[in-house]
Amino acid sequence: MAKPAAAPANFENALAELEAIVASMEGGALPLAESLAAYKRGAELIAYCQTALKDAQQQIDVLDRGVLAAFAPGGGGDEP
Repeated sequence: MAKPAAAPANFENALAELEAIVASMEGGALPLAESLAAYKRGAELIAYCQTALKDAQQQIDVLDRGVLAAFAPGGGGDEP
């Protein structure tokens, strides 16, 4: 049985590996067993990327709640 692939170092590495897998699969030259292994690895990378993006969105939401306020055009300021 094949050993599990290592987790990517970061989002960018995961995305680059995923792009390489897609390119190799689109080429159509992989044997069936390798295509299945590539598909499985691609699914793992997609899950990793989705989690990383979800985590980033949660961090943005936290920052938005504490820092940003709604913009009200013409409402207030130093106008006479």
